[in-house]
Amino acid sequence: MSYLLHELRLFFIALQFFTRCPTPRWVGFEPIWLQQCARHFPAVGLCIGSFAGLVLGLALWIWPPAVAVGLSMAASIWLTGGFHEDGWADTCDGLGGSVSRERALTIMKDSRIGSYGSLGLILMLGLKAAALLALAEASPELAVLLTIWAHAASRAAPVWLMHSLAYAGDAEHAKAKPLATQADGRTLSVAFAWVLAAGAAMVLLMPPLLPSLLLALLSAAGLTLYMQAWLDRRLGGYTGDNLGATQQVVELGVLLSYLALLNVF
Repeated sequence: MSYLLHELRLFFIALQFFTRCPTPRWVGFEPIWLQQCARHFPAVGLCIGSFAGLVLGLALWIWPPAVAVGLSMAASIWLTGGFHEDGWADTCDGLGGSVSRERALTIMKDSRIGSYGSLGLILMLGLKAAALLALAEASPELAVLLTIWAHAASRAAPVWLMHSLAYAGDAEHAKAKPLATQADGRTLSVAFAWVLAAGAAMVLLMPPLLPSLLLALLSAAGLTLYMQAWLDRRLGGYTGDNLGATQQVVELGVLLSYLALLNVF
């Protein structure tokens, strides 16, 4: 019982860190929990994805698919405060040009958004909206389920980076200081278990999803490894912004990979 209670505490810590959701007072707080809670990032993704999927499903009953998709994306951004989108924009600004490692880290610390960040954000949100729109027009149920799973799967990618790379920024002044250490093997295993459990639930609800989810899983893994190699080459590690950027890239990749399979077959 004490073990389950501890894991529940870690889940609430992760939920509070990544969303606007308040944490119950009984949860308490210990600094080490901020490190351990990484194992439940995909579980938080399930919550965010479920909220976005619920909005999408309900909105599709009332409005055209384009409006429903816009409301769903707005709901997820509101719930997270644009946390990951901000990381994507900062990463585009820092690594979009040919600058030194030190200059890139300085740029990513700047709260202002530049040309690369603006363009990256427009393209990311535009492609995500286009993919969700095409999925919603093909099958509303499919669009809802993939929205949920994409949010969960994409949040395992940052855990992999934390496990595989060193922290590249200034740990004392990092915007994501609580996450500035590596994730151990147990943390990584639990994060992957969340993704697989969510995928299994999706297949039980819609069995024809299995082949496409396997393709989406391969796409998520490939994009995660690409981001790992790119960040290692450019920065020798990761920053908090890079974790958010990786989540955004993998989420979009999951949606696009399934849509590609849908169009081919």
